[in-house]
Amino acid sequence: MKGHAVLIADVVQSSGRKGLRAVLERKLEAASREHRRARSIDLPYAITAGDEFQTLLRKGAKIPELIFDLRVRFWPLQLRIGVGVGSLADRIEEPVNRMSGEAFQRARWALEEIHKRHSKYQVLTAFRTANDSFDATVNLIYALQDTLLLEGSHRQWDTVQAFQAAGGVRNAAGRLRLNKSTVSRNLKRSYFWQIQDAMAGLQKLISAANL
Repeated sequence: MKGHAVLIADVVQSSGRKGLRAVLERKLEAASREHRRARSIDLPYAITAGDEFQTLLRKGAKIPELIFDLRVRFWPLQLRIGVGVGSLADRIEEPVNRMSGEAFQRARWALEEIHKRHSKYQVLTAFRTANDSFDATVNLIYALQDTLLLEGSHRQWDTVQAFQAAGGVRNAAGRLRLNKSTVSRNLKRSYFWQIQDAMAGLQKLISAANL
């Protein structure tokens, strides 16, 4: 699949949240630093308006892992995330929010589709590319995965954050001052392992599509 991948995200139920922009700036600065170090994005994240931000993904980036990492970083804020693949109208240079083109338009359409589908059931992630079959498959998997994500309690998400930051059950237990069995139980109840398997499957589809 030819083209560049753009990610546009916004915050669910952002109206009335005091100090949201400062929170976004702080979290996006850290995410930009880590994701550029991991060679996952070409340009730093940039806030486009209010509660919305975007970036240009690097070729070969592990997009499902990046999306999940953003969700963990921003918790307890929930993000709607649209990914579009297509051409660019401008050369790649900062700031990303001044760039335009097909990829940006498709990412915007994907985000708008999330808002439309919310009337039936809540969805947090959508892709829009030139391949309708790919989009239908990936978006179905994400609709199911998002259902699992939305089932997580505050305690379970705290455990997922600790696990991701600490790099394992034992270290997460030490960070949270819990025993290992409690951490393992919280991860299981948050559907963490199913989500990990879903991300692995999504990555295979994306790699096969040569995103």
